[in-house]
Amino acid sequence: MRIIVPMAGKGSRLRPHTLTIPKPLIPIAGKPIVQRLVEDIAKVVDDKIDEIAFIIGDFGQETEKQLIDIAEKLGAKGTIYHQLCPLGTAHAIHCAKESMKGPIIIAFADTLFKADFQLDKDSDGVIWVKKVEDPSAFGVVKLDQQGVIKGIVEKPKEFVSDLAIIGIYYFKDSDKLMDEINYLIDNDIKVANEFQLTNALDSLREKGAKFTLGKVGDWMDCGNKEATVETNSKILNYEKEELAIYPESTKIENSLIIPPCFIGENVEIVNSKIGPNVSLGNGTKIDKSNIENSLIQENTYISHGNLTNSMIGNSAKYMGVSRSLSLGDFSVLETK
Repeated sequence: MRIIVPMAGKGSRLRPHTLTIPKPLIPIAGKPIVQRLVEDIAKVVDDKIDEIAFIIGDFGQETEKQLIDIAEKLGAKGTIYHQLCPLGTAHAIHCAKESMKGPIIIAFADTLFKADFQLDKDSDGVIWVKKVEDPSAFGVVKLDQQGVIKGIVEKPKEFVSDLAIIGIYYFKDSDKLMDEINYLIDNDIKVANEFQLTNALDSLREKGAKFTLGKVGDWMDCGNKEATVETNSKILNYEKEELAIYPESTKIENSLIIPPCFIGENVEIVNSKIGPNVSLGNGTKIDKSNIENSLIQENTYISHGNLTNSMIGNSAKYMGVSRSLSLGDFSVLETK
């Protein structure tokens, strides 16, 4: 079994936090989004994961090494492919064509999820979906009266279904999928100037492929600051028992910690109230502050902060009073 992870997007909606690192490597409750994604998949599939292929932009050697390490920790080979032009989801997968062999799981590193991950080996593939209020921003599936997929539509302008594809797929035979993707690219078949995976899926379905639906309990977005902070809170609550013990290097002085919280190594908390739903990255220092429902990255200093629903990057400094804040890496903000 191979996992294919397209993650070449620039993460524009999450700036300034994606100016220094790609969005899938932003830590949620102390662990990068993409690491959580592949670890969750590896836990629930029956087959051994032989390879994890990451399709990235020009993110640099340090990022590539980090991704290879994530794969190797799961006992898999890590492979890096590059998509340097934003030509769509099908084009991203085409960039990893050398790894498209045998059964595969494709997992777009935009979201995290809690799902029933039973693979129907009798079907040609599984598509995980979630009911949404506004399906116009997603690829959606149409079902017949028996609940079988009868159509797949990318970002419908008129209502056809509210079952949005969350970006997780299983294919029993990836060669057949590659044939359809090659056809799209060879014949320049695009939607909104991009090669779309949903077109390849619908073509497979028209040729007789049977796709079943995967059930999703929770679909957690990391598209912008507000959604990422909310996802951090959800993950903290899912893992609150594991996070109940803080590292021995943590220094907590005259402070109250309200769980669930993630606290990294060498964190100092003095004269403060932290939580609930707060992540503090390694080396961060908090003094005389009240922080809740927030995501703070590594080596950051906060003094006299009154923060909620906030996201602060690495090596930043904040001194002042605010209620909702988004502050990027290496930034300094002082209010008087």
